[in-house]
Amino acid sequence: MAIISPFRALRPQPALAAQVASPPYDVLNSAEAKVAAGNNPYSFLHITKAEIDLPDETDIHSEKVYRKAEDNLFIFRDRKILFQDERPFYYIYQLTMSGRSQTGLVGVSSVADYENDIIKKHELTRPEKELDRINHMRITGAQTGNVFLAFKSHQTFSDLIGSWKKTHKPVYDFTAGDGIGHVIWVIDQPETIQQISHIFKEEIPFTYIADGHHRAASAARVKQSAGAAVSPEADYFLTTLFPSDELRIMDYNRVVKDLHGLKPEALLEKLNKDFRVEKSKTAFSPDRLHTFGMYLDGSWYQLEARENSYRNDPIGILDVTILQENILGPLLGIGDPRTDTRIDFVGGMRGLKELEKRVDEGNMKIAFSLYPVSMDQLFDIADSGQIMPPKSTWFEPKLRDGLLTHLIR
Repeated sequence: MAIISPFRALRPQPALAAQVASPPYDVLNSAEAKVAAGNNPYSFLHITKAEIDLPDETDIHSEKVYRKAEDNLFIFRDRKILFQDERPFYYIYQLTMSGRSQTGLVGVSSVADYENDIIKKHELTRPEKELDRINHMRITGAQTGNVFLAFKSHQTFSDLIGSWKKTHKPVYDFTAGDGIGHVIWVIDQPETIQQISHIFKEEIPFTYIADGHHRAASAARVKQSAGAAVSPEADYFLTTLFPSDELRIMDYNRVVKDLHGLKPEALLEKLNKDFRVEKSKTAFSPDRLHTFGMYLDGSWYQLEARENSYRNDPIGILDVTILQENILGPLLGIGDPRTDTRIDFVGGMRGLKELEKRVDEGNMKIAFSLYPVSMDQLFDIADSGQIMPPKSTWFEPKLRDGLLTHLIR
């Protein structure tokens, strides 16, 4: 069963919350982070992307950057921009995008659960990305990035959280510049805290990483590292846990630079082997599994996978797998989408217009739109111990950094 715990969050003064809150460190490059922080001295990007306060030529993975992050975190605390709660609490985090809200619980999850596969994974991690967060956590003594966990919906839990929201005032309530609303409540009653911990310990067998595999892996490595200057708090890592019925996975689309020597008409002919191909009068966003949109030479096509053209195991049945095994690999020569520089990935938030733009501008030759992976598919794959193809899931909205930080030193 899942072990979670309340914690003493480091968090902003209510009047500064909107200015402190920043996009996750890994959705912005250094130049974008510098622009996003702008003239805002309260932006948490000064801690998660501290290279923005150093000369442009600074190696973003050098110790100077992590030491600058440590210094900035100290300054934020010393100036009372951030303060730490006196007792361990749980926190409710509600995000609203385009009129749709989703609500999760912020607490800390057990590193032992991560190591023992109580926390299920579905993606591989890259050593260089792990090392970056390891160094950041180790030197700052803080887990600044949130790991997004899902679990199978539990009515008692949802009722408890819903009741708290109705009967208590939030400590933060603001709409960010991108139009996404962020509301946070503090659960400070010992009885309710105990009840939440009990629900997970006795009735939630597994949790699943939806987003944040590198942050979770890095937290485990920091805890394991001999001589790390951390407290017992390092036995846990910062997580926000969402019931599955609160979540919606968005499409994660593909663009490819060339046709691997094929003419467009030759590609269309070869596609007929495994797909029913029909020209579409409008941009095509798939509305069901095993259908794909394809944008080529200024035209959209609807592709539907033929029966028996794909495997029926938990990985083979995924649309990202069908696309890879029937088109990207054999026809377009994309052997490993993790490393091949001819392919790029476009999150569904950017829409089909972004796919058209990438092709029409000449940077890419062809684009594919996909139907999103479902939460049930994600659970099935994680439960089977298998790994999803890269860039299979895109979750929106994103949790903001800086609102709730877990100190491990």
